[in-house]
Amino acid sequence: MSLERDEIDFSLFQLDDSNPLLIRLQEALDTCSKALEADDFRESENAVRSLIDLLDSVSETALSDPENVESKENALVVLEEIQRIVCSPSSNQMLLDALSFELPNVVAKFACVSDKCGEIAERIIECLVSICSPRDMLTILCEALDSLDKVSKTPAYFVPILNGLSKVFPCIQRRHLEQIKVTIPGVLNVLKAVSSELDDEDSDTLKLLFSRAVSVATSIQAVSPKLVGREKEELGALLGLFVLQIMALITRSYLAKEVLRCTSFMLQLSHLLPFCGLSYIGLITGRDVYTITSMIVGEDHDDLMSCFGFIKHGASLAVIWGHISDEVAKAAGENLTTVKDQLRSSQTKRWQAISMLGYVLSSIDQPWELKYHGIDLLLSIMDGDISQKFDGDHIDCSSDMPSLFTSLQAVEWVIMSAPDAVLRKTAFAALKRVLADIPSHQRFDMLKALITNSNSPSMIAILMDLVKEETLMEIQKVPPGNDTIKNIENKSNLSSPCWSSNALELVEFVLRPPKGGPPSLPEHGDAVLSALNLYRFLLITESTGKTNYTGVLSESNMQKAYKEWFLPLRTLVSGMEAENERDNNEIAVNMLCALNPVQLVLYRCIELVEEKLKQCG
Repeated sequence: MSLERDEIDFSLFQLDDSNPLLIRLQEALDTCSKALEADDFRESENAVRSLIDLLDSVSETALSDPENVESKENALVVLEEIQRIVCSPSSNQMLLDALSFELPNVVAKFACVSDKCGEIAERIIECLVSICSPRDMLTILCEALDSLDKVSKTPAYFVPILNGLSKVFPCIQRRHLEQIKVTIPGVLNVLKAVSSELDDEDSDTLKLLFSRAVSVATSIQAVSPKLVGREKEELGALLGLFVLQIMALITRSYLAKEVLRCTSFMLQLSHLLPFCGLSYIGLITGRDVYTITSMIVGEDHDDLMSCFGFIKHGASLAVIWGHISDEVAKAAGENLTTVKDQLRSSQTKRWQAISMLGYVLSSIDQPWELKYHGIDLLLSIMDGDISQKFDGDHIDCSSDMPSLFTSLQAVEWVIMSAPDAVLRKTAFAALKRVLADIPSHQRFDMLKALITNSNSPSMIAILMDLVKEETLMEIQKVPPGNDTIKNIENKSNLSSPCWSSNALELVEFVLRPPKGGPPSLPEHGDAVLSALNLYRFLLITESTGKTNYTGVLSESNMQKAYKEWFLPLRTLVSGMEAENERDNNEIAVNMLCALNPVQLVLYRCIELVEEKLKQCG
């Protein structure tokens, strides 16, 4: 910073001598002024340090006892005097340069005392930005951001700092992109840390903090006209990542408990999407996320990219918000109906959208209301006439299955965890719609993967019921004349893997778990009951139709089911029944009630198998 030897105007320091604290402040200012005038570097450094210590003691006293009105009034009076000196047209530049290295951090602490102090702190930093070197002020403000763990995690502290950054970016004369790259990680780290630790009492301050973050984004946009070529494109990509990350951070904060409280932020941020070259179709398919990320990723940008951990969440949320609010979609310059039509007409894009929505649905930090809108958007994409550009059931879309599997697991989690019955029901409808969009030969593989990778017996039961539905639909598709065992033995002609031995493998997975032994009851009662019902259904269906698609009527398979699945399970159930009948208490009665459905279906399966084995003999 410049150190001009201007004559110091001591009239600026003529304070109210009726307040002892202000007298101490006047003395500290006088000492600073005399040391600077004497060009005594060591003495001036000590004098500035003493002044800063005095200011810190005032803010700390007020913060240590929030109920002490006098301490808060002292903090306000002292801060107003600092504002008067810093913002006075006749202020001496040499004194301001000496104080500017410390003042932003110091006055930001005062912002935690009261809203009024916060307003004054913002004005003081704005004054410093306007009269001091922009590059130096940027460095000072970034250092204040880095004090997250050392000074405060209170959002009020960072509000004036972010406001200062939004004012300083347009003032930078050169190396704009480099300076912004250095600053963004600090801003996002503060937003992430602060927003994740607050409760409803801090919501107003948090709202103010995010408002200043949006201002930072707007100020980055204002820098763009100063750049050309590759640097301008990279700035747009960087701003796009910044906007998407902020969207995700806002919705995972306490502000999103009431979604409408976030609408104004989403409107402002959505206005920036077209500037960054981001479209709804590009965001929901992930294409635009890949494009802007690839512009930033590089050996020198690993630290920068590490702060963008939620950009895929943000990309999905940007479109979900357009689904929630027509105003938000309009702000982004989008017509969501057109976007949905594009997704319906392309299976690849539709599956990409499902995968992107999975980031929001699987997040434990995103509110249930936004998950509801995410599921609703998914269903709206699957409505109407959708294009399935595959030839029958023989297209290879295996490369798409891992991401679809992950998204379907996210939908499963919503079904099992959502506190609202309507959301659970809607999520189940979405699960069935997405499964129906997968070619049948891979749909069964997907169901099998979901079953074998689920830790929830209730979810396994639901999925086993879906396998049963798939099987029933395939039975109804069998052409007349193809219902003889001779024709069915040629399994290469079958259109659905539901008719392969995989169906029995799923039954075995539940009734004879990979870890060995019969399944644990009553914990896995739902899954066991569904598996028994599926086996009974297959056995009766194959027997009635005189077919053996699944191999369920093969003598070896029936012997295996009888000896390895049903008899061990019967022993377990009988033992539990006898034990609970002896106890004869409420818990025992409840246990017997839980076992009863399993017992009934189990015994029916045993009867059917014994009858078929006799026929084989």
